Amino acid sequence: MNMNMTLVSQIVAFALFVWFCKVFVWPPLMKAIADRQKQIADGLAAGERGKQDLASAEKRAAEELQKARERAAEILAQADRRAAQVIEEAKVVAKTEGDRLVAGAKAEISQEVFRAKESLRQQVADLAVAGAAKILRREVNAAAHADLLNQLKREL
Repeated sequence: MNMNMTLVSQIVAFALFVWFCKVFVWPPLMKAIADRQKQIADGLAAGERGKQDLASAEKRAAEELQKARERAAEILAQADRRAAQVIEEAKVVAKTEGDRLVAGAKAEISQEVFRAKESLRQQVADLAVAGAAKILRREVNAAAHADLLNQLKREL
């Protein structure tokens, strides 16, 4: 009977050990395992979200880069158009200034020509008076014959 008692006591001890493990050891182990499974699942989900976010960010970056390139091309085109416009404006201003300078020079030339003609007329009139005085051997009065001299100047 000794064997039976030992067997019964081992069965009772094993039953107490199973009950003790079921009540005090098994729940914390299961909780730790569940927590670890949840942590691993959350980590995998976060990794997937990270991959999706990275792909989305790369796509947005590519779109922004494309927009920036298009904007840069547009700005360069505007700069080229503005440069052409400034050049055209400068050409117009230069042409206007050149025309103004030419007109001023022509006016100055015509005034110089007029002064030269007047000077020549005066010199011719003086020579005519001097020649007439030599011919007549007397002095001709320029004040007395002013009308005649003016008519002579107009004819020259």
